[in-house]
Amino acid sequence: MTTENSAPVSGSIMVVGGGISGLTTALEAAEVGYEVFLIEKEASLGGRVSQLKHYFPKLCPPTCGLEINYRRLKDNKNIKVYTLSEVQKVDGKPGNYTVSVKTAPRYVNSNCTCCGECAKVCETEISNEFNFGMDRRKAAYLPHNMAFPQRYVMDPAMGKDDREKVKEACKYNAVDFTMEERTFDLKVGAVVFATGWQPYDATRIDNLGFGRYQNIITNMMLERLASFNGPTEGKIIRPSDDKAPETIAFAQCAGSRDENHLPYCSYICCMASLKHATYIRAQYPDAKIYIYYIDLRTPGRKYENFYAKLKADKNVFFVKGKVAEVSEESGTGNINLVAEDTISGEKIRQTVDMLVLATGMQPTCAIDKPAADLTFDDEGFIINDFSKGGLFAAGCANKPADVVTSNQNATGMALKAIQTLRR
Repeated sequence: MTTENSAPVSGSIMVVGGGISGLTTALEAAEVGYEVFLIEKEASLGGRVSQLKHYFPKLCPPTCGLEINYRRLKDNKNIKVYTLSEVQKVDGKPGNYTVSVKTAPRYVNSNCTCCGECAKVCETEISNEFNFGMDRRKAAYLPHNMAFPQRYVMDPAMGKDDREKVKEACKYNAVDFTMEERTFDLKVGAVVFATGWQPYDATRIDNLGFGRYQNIITNMMLERLASFNGPTEGKIIRPSDDKAPETIAFAQCAGSRDENHLPYCSYICCMASLKHATYIRAQYPDAKIYIYYIDLRTPGRKYENFYAKLKADKNVFFVKGKVAEVSEESGTGNINLVAEDTISGEKIRQTVDMLVLATGMQPTCAIDKPAADLTFDDEGFIINDFSKGGLFAAGCANKPADVVTSNQNATGMALKAIQTLRR
């Protein structure tokens, strides 16, 4: 911890992905003296954590973890952030990589003050992917209230008339539609892929009706409904008629532990549903909640205690059985579900106001594989080869994990990247 032992500044590290794992990796490396390039494909940092209402283990809001990291980021001159950017190719060997990066235009420069005047005059609307398409937003938009950088984005779908209105409305000369896509190379000694995960596509699970029936949603959609900056400003309501649900069912392992979809356990789904039950209980104390599960996996004492508290709730019912089929009740929008109680052996038929599918996590690399010398397992997770070094995976790019585990892993990968440069 002396000046003589401080890290040299000759080497650089690239972190791909600006979610909680990527932020942790970048900050840990930068704060001991290394130059870090942080590459994020979205318009702002934060990843999946920014979409949550609360996260474990303390049920903190996203601001709790992200705000301090953004402050550390602002205070550290060793980190260069590239948003709306994607890695095209990684060439070279440990200690000496050339990474090709493509950056899409934001059409807004650093003069932006987030005054929002551009959004007021913009008439073009686009689907709000941050809320999983449950609402729409202007084509001139701030990604979300915790966006970093705090700067608006102009969607390319904006028409010519709207572009003129938006430019005229901006008092700070921040809107620039002459910006173009560009590709450039960066020289780095190590690359850490913190590319995160995607919710599994529930439309592929034919028997569970997602996409056919309005009142069947996914666990991440419920997370956005419960969030104060979500499409309903935190109110959990049925999509079909905005009704307060009186009965809600959760179908666990929706796509996970299934050889036809994701053969592995996604680690977080059981705890996510238990957390969602607390959201519902807080808003609707008399609502009945039914959780259909194969096995409830609550790793660790804290998570097990959390489960025990909900188990004692007289309005939360746990049914050991997988939901086999669903249908919609004519005229009401209610959901009929069929499951087998594996303890009693009885077939259960139940009607609920709303069904939530606990969809699993799929590594982003399974959908969009990086052009780099990486080894993947059958499910698309990156296998770390520490003997080779140079290229590493952190967080959910490496395995299904919660926020705490992802952060611990990210710190380790920062050290592995540093070791590559030191060698």
